[in-house]
Amino acid sequence: MDWHARYLQQATWTRDLRGYLFEEAGLSDARRVLEVGCGTGAILRDLHTSASLHGLDLDPAALAQCRIHASNATLVRGNALQLPYPDQSFDVVYCHFLLLWVHDPLQTLREMKRVSRDHIIAFAEPDYEARIDKPNELVRLGKWQTESLKRQGADPGFGSRLAETFFQAGIKILETGTIQGAGNEASVHEREMEWAALESDLAGFVPGEEIQKMKLLDEQAWERGERVLRVPTYFAWGRV
Repeated sequence: MDWHARYLQQATWTRDLRGYLFEEAGLSDARRVLEVGCGTGAILRDLHTSASLHGLDLDPAALAQCRIHASNATLVRGNALQLPYPDQSFDVVYCHFLLLWVHDPLQTLREMKRVSRDHIIAFAEPDYEARIDKPNELVRLGKWQTESLKRQGADPGFGSRLAETFFQAGIKILETGTIQGAGNEASVHEREMEWAALESDLAGFVPGEEIQKMKLLDEQAWERGERVLRVPTYFAWGRV
């Protein structure tokens, strides 16, 4: 699985939202910006600002790629539950498809609030437990993925609780809602990327022949124009 390609795909789903929220948060005038869970740099590399850019991730392999893709950023290996920065170090602190993966998202948001002087943004947190699959024979595919994410330590339904968790962390919410992710207009390349991620998620959990049967049903449904795939994905923007 090419994870940088996957993160780039996810970045396309939030591009318009990021442009809007970064402008509202005053990114162009910010002095210091932090991405918590920067991964391979799919988001950091596209920031247009004179601010000092910083990224944190727990995965050394992802950071090694991030150093290539976002070479102008200062990168640190660290845990989102205990950010290695002083209080009020950054003007904008954000994350992207992160909180469902951390052991304690409330603690992570409290830490993001602690190191922020102003804005905190969570750009994308999905709710796989509300995933919609049509035709009906593909419903099982969504259930497989949700269970697989749980087995990997993720909270696949966290997105629906994002705003509540912001509130619990003491962050004043300015705007929240759902974004439009990959959907019925997905290109063949995007669908192939989705299946690469699915096959990675399901490996060792669902027999390979069952996965391939489901993949064929999925392809046939797309060809007939009957495929529906929606995962509600939430964002929240707030201030300290």
